[in-house]
Amino acid sequence: MQYFYKILATFFIVVFLFSQASFCTQSFVWDDSILATNGDNATGNFLNLESGSAILIEQNSGKILYEHNIHEQLRPASVTKIMSILLIMDALDSGKISLTDTVPCSEAARNMGGSQIWLNETEKLTVDEMLKAICVVSANDCVVAMAEFLAGSEEIFVQQMNDKAKELGMNETHFVNCHGIDEDGHVTSSYDIALMSRELLTKHPSITNYTTIWMDSLRDGKSELTNTNKLVRTYEGCTGLKTGSTSLALYNLSASATRNDLSLIAVVLKGPTSEKRFSEAKKLLDYGFANYSYTKTSTAGDFLQTTDVQKGTTNSVNLVYQSDSGALVKNSENGNITSEVILNENISAPIKTGDVLGSVNFSLNDEPIASVNLVAENDVEKITIANLFGMITEFWVNLFR
Repeated sequence: MQYFYKILATFFIVVFLFSQASFCTQSFVWDDSILATNGDNATGNFLNLESGSAILIEQNSGKILYEHNIHEQLRPASVTKIMSILLIMDALDSGKISLTDTVPCSEAARNMGGSQIWLNETEKLTVDEMLKAICVVSANDCVVAMAEFLAGSEEIFVQQMNDKAKELGMNETHFVNCHGIDEDGHVTSSYDIALMSRELLTKHPSITNYTTIWMDSLRDGKSELTNTNKLVRTYEGCTGLKTGSTSLALYNLSASATRNDLSLIAVVLKGPTSEKRFSEAKKLLDYGFANYSYTKTSTAGDFLQTTDVQKGTTNSVNLVYQSDSGALVKNSENGNITSEVILNENISAPIKTGDVLGSVNFSLNDEPIASVNLVAENDVEKITIANLFGMITEFWVNLFR
């Protein structure tokens, strides 16, 4: 009789392993009492800015949080160099150039005038040194030297700048040079500057190794560098980005800062004074940090739930988030984040670690804010005659213990 029960138990194990029910698409929702979504972006210049144009965006999403005359074409001055730096960083990340490459100085670069470190035609600086000079003291001679190094001539490099601007949707921008000295037709808008600033910071975050330098030196300490962006020293969380001024453009600034995972970009054009551009950029950033937060909705690798697996050596698998996700929320609103989990139909072995088995869609006040894939935390082998025999043998051995 004892052996009959053991045989019966083995039979039920085999039946169970081959007849697991399919686990179809399912979802669930939970509520967390957190801050609401962004709401409408602020318009109407209620901050009473004196600058001709200004914009505040959230870096991760690109959402506009404040705008004032953002599409007027104005002279950017040396804020132009954000695009030049972007192309340099693209070349670095693609492997076209390296930080240790040496860059010569042409007569055209030496004679640029304006902000410079007084390059001469007998010396070469590394790309690293050139970037430092461009980002910290807005060196016109260095940016022209880099343009010629990358493209063969400044003219070709400027065409590449315009091509990149078109690619980014900078429809109010036309570059005539790579440095920003006033020339007819060299124009952009605060909106477009925000676009290229965001592209630089999100695609090349290492640029902040240069844009956050307050003081440094080149040429074995003989050339002292002090950042033209005063906010690097005075504003908490400042990550850059670039100043610019000429007699026609007046005073411009693209300023970036990060606090508590919230990254903001403020652009001010045609400020009446140098101090006013800094104070108004600070006012924009203060407004953003006071009224918005960045809420994380998932962390890569975190466990969410288990789900059933058909025809596997185990009948379930852990699901984890594939990537980080988050959302911008407005502090003054109360709302709930809801999360819907959608799983693939008929999840069956074999499953490999990292296989996408579903997704989670996050919403705030019924508006989609983020989506992230759910992946398998571990492998699940498919049942075969060989491993089935092994499982039955293991069962019998354990039963006789």
